[in-house]
Amino acid sequence: MEQIRLLLAIGLSFLVLFVWSIYFVDRQPVIDNQEAQKTDNISGEEKVSRNAAETTGNIIRQDAVEAIKSAQIEQTPEREITVETPFYSVRISAKGASFNSYILKKYRESVEKDSPNKQLIPESFKNGVIRTSLLGKSLNGLDNAIFSIDQTADRLVVSDSPQSLSFNWAADNGNIVTKTYTFDPDSYLIDLKVVLKNASDQLLKDQLVLSVRKPIEENKGYGFVGPSGLINDSLEQVKTKKIEDQDEYKGIIKWISVEDRYFLSTIIPAKEIDGSMKLATIDNVVVNQLVNPIFEISPGTQKEFEFYVFMGPKSMDLLNSLGHDLGKALNFGFFNVIAKPCLWFMNKIHSVVPNYGIAIILLTLFTKILLWPLGNKSYKSMSEMKKLQPLMTEIREKHKNDKQKMNQELMALYKTYKVNPMGGCLPMVLQIPVFFALYRMLYQAIELRHAPFFLWINDLSAPDRLFHFGFSIPFMEPPYGIPVLTIIMGATMLLQQKMSPPPGDPTQAKMMMLMPVVFTFIFINFSSGLVLYWLINNVLSISQQYYVQKKTV
Repeated sequence: MEQIRLLLAIGLSFLVLFVWSIYFVDRQPVIDNQEAQKTDNISGEEKVSRNAAETTGNIIRQDAVEAIKSAQIEQTPEREITVETPFYSVRISAKGASFNSYILKKYRESVEKDSPNKQLIPESFKNGVIRTSLLGKSLNGLDNAIFSIDQTADRLVVSDSPQSLSFNWAADNGNIVTKTYTFDPDSYLIDLKVVLKNASDQLLKDQLVLSVRKPIEENKGYGFVGPSGLINDSLEQVKTKKIEDQDEYKGIIKWISVEDRYFLSTIIPAKEIDGSMKLATIDNVVVNQLVNPIFEISPGTQKEFEFYVFMGPKSMDLLNSLGHDLGKALNFGFFNVIAKPCLWFMNKIHSVVPNYGIAIILLTLFTKILLWPLGNKSYKSMSEMKKLQPLMTEIREKHKNDKQKMNQELMALYKTYKVNPMGGCLPMVLQIPVFFALYRMLYQAIELRHAPFFLWINDLSAPDRLFHFGFSIPFMEPPYGIPVLTIIMGATMLLQQKMSPPPGDPTQAKMMMLMPVVFTFIFINFSSGLVLYWLINNVLSISQQYYVQKKTV
């Protein structure tokens, strides 16, 4: 009997504790030590914004879901929040929680003093960029969702410390999407957290997709324009016209982007993912999508995805400082190994002499000094060939009807005077990679964009024009004016051509004399920085050639 009473007492005690735990005690979610440390470092305001849909254990509270639905009904699609930092001004829309405007404060649209700051998102983009969707369309309405915003004011100034801004959207079935942007006043990088909360009674299985886009641009130079990504540690740059041939690239992805000559719009996973880069062209717009791996979210639970957004200049120092191998986006192709050290050296010169025109001159002088021995060998061979010109002309006249005999006599002449007819060509060929590397670097270097030199040359990235005419000029792109630097460059090429021994064939000789004219027309629309480099290189080459010829007389 006593044992029965003891068992009944124990049973009633457990029943009381059980009922008490259900009706009178709030359950707290289990948090591991690392998560506890993270939570301790988050302010109360951030906790509220990060967790608009509160969770109790693994159960998402329905009142939080209803609150979000109510807020998004009241939210107007036209509402936008403007975020100001020292580097940029971004306007984020309630529709899609996407960027409708992104203005760089340290760059301008044009070189004019009253020019507005550089806008990276055209006004024609009604749905903005940094779009969020699900590949399998498992959340109906997400593509055109109107998010509620936890910010009452329409302007957020980020000046002293990072600040966050959250956008929430609840689907008809109760599932919640939260996008939280965190802005750092000391960086171009924007932290983006996407949280999917499953408040339905069914498993949520899909793939998260983030996208950037840009108008299709014609590439008029040698730099790349279009969608790109770092996949399997290899840079994939896809020309727009090639998208129809292959529109998906799978592998370990570090980032995706769309880029132009000077600027980059990028989505970077916080940790590299095994996903894919999907490309499309829609209404003259190129779209680059980051497709994440398949996820599964059980009812009453959530999953968080973390990314970074970078929209800014393709500056080598800046990109390298941001990590994530973002520096590989600045790509000079085959000439990377030469062009990047030259860009680094040019910037170092500029840090001492704050004029990029002078920096280009000094860089050209430095490369010429490095290649001086090759140049000496080439010009020495050319000088020796020039001395043999009278004898070579005599042999050609003597055997003009017998090509085989003429060639035999010429080879005997070269052997007698120990002259290699190719001696002047080989050193020049070895210098070509350096010339093209500098050409490619100077074309793409954002440092030259709107960088002044002197007098009328106020933009080293634009063609030089003295005066602006109100009429068009054949072969010249606007603005129309006198390309003084290009004309001087053509004159130096003509002088250098006259100093070189003419080819034996009169037809070839005439063609060679036309080369300076052809090059002048080619360079007429090149940036003044490139023309300046070529001009200084010609002047140095003429000086070296004159010195070698005098020395070998």
